[in-house]
Amino acid sequence: MTDGDRRQRRAYIGSFTAAGGPGILTAAVAPDSGALTVLSGTDRVPDPSYLALAPDGDMLYAVSETAEGAVAAYRVAGDKPEPAGRPVPVGGDGPTHLSLYAGHVLTANYGSGSVTAVPVRPDGALARSASGVLQHTGSGPHAQRQQGPHAHQVRPDPSGRWAVSVDLGTDSVRVCTLTNGALAVHREIALRPGSGPRHLAFHPDGTRAYVVNELAPTVTACRWDAADGVLQPLTEVPVLPGAPSGDAFPSGVVVSPDGRFVWTATRGEDVLSVFVVEPDGLRLFGTVPCGGHWPREIAESDGFLYAANERSGDVTWFALDPETGVPRRSGSLAVPAASCVVFG
Repeated sequence: MTDGDRRQRRAYIGSFTAAGGPGILTAAVAPDSGALTVLSGTDRVPDPSYLALAPDGDMLYAVSETAEGAVAAYRVAGDKPEPAGRPVPVGGDGPTHLSLYAGHVLTANYGSGSVTAVPVRPDGALARSASGVLQHTGSGPHAQRQQGPHAHQVRPDPSGRWAVSVDLGTDSVRVCTLTNGALAVHREIALRPGSGPRHLAFHPDGTRAYVVNELAPTVTACRWDAADGVLQPLTEVPVLPGAPSGDAFPSGVVVSPDGRFVWTATRGEDVLSVFVVEPDGLRLFGTVPCGGHWPREIAESDGFLYAANERSGDVTWFALDPETGVPRRSGSLAVPAASCVVFG
């Protein structure tokens, strides 16, 4: 990446409009400090809590985390996201995550416990309707949170052969195929009952994955076999050095580009945890304050870690020590009800 390219970098921040958030913000990213400066925004879609960029960076996709559930597409050639057609219903309740896979946008619908595929047209806009909805089934031992399935994330694996969905309600990860717009379960992998898996991140080498568990609070290190689509849990490690002092609900998980570190965020305790990657697991190195309250999601970009702190209403960024992986707080941007940040 040239210096000119770095000066052109943008961040896109999602938020909950129902809680006073601005919708989607576009921000410039300072290449040396990681600082964010708001350029523009749009509130055309309610509760765009999670965002995903197309590989070429020209299109941005957003869930609408409402009971009706929808996904929207935006053109982002300029500073302001411009809607590319109407939002498309996903046939599910409360989509919390989305990703691009095999010419489709996939959404994980937490409320209904399902995953939806919406075709992407050649111009990047979305088809008028979903091509398929895969309904999860099952439950878990947690009386309040696991009465039924709650798909929280769906993403492709590094090989591009599989779509992987993480279900908090069923304590499982489903490895899926997508054929003619229809999703099907290839294999379902059980995690520890009551752990409440939320999000999964793959190691850059494509042979390992890490699942952050919201109800535990832990992270599970796994081996990943892309040839057969098999996820094998290896070890489960606490995200905190001791017992929680109160609420402790892990949210995001990120692997460093060089594969040496893993970071997680934990709401309630409001900390970022630093793990050292080991051959068959993780070692907790330490924790630092997240710079706000209720970090809903984290993201790494060019040596900086960003935390979207939902309840304090800010996105805080941290310079990452290249030797230890420890984040050092560098600054923050006020964003009411912030929920995620992605970079293009």
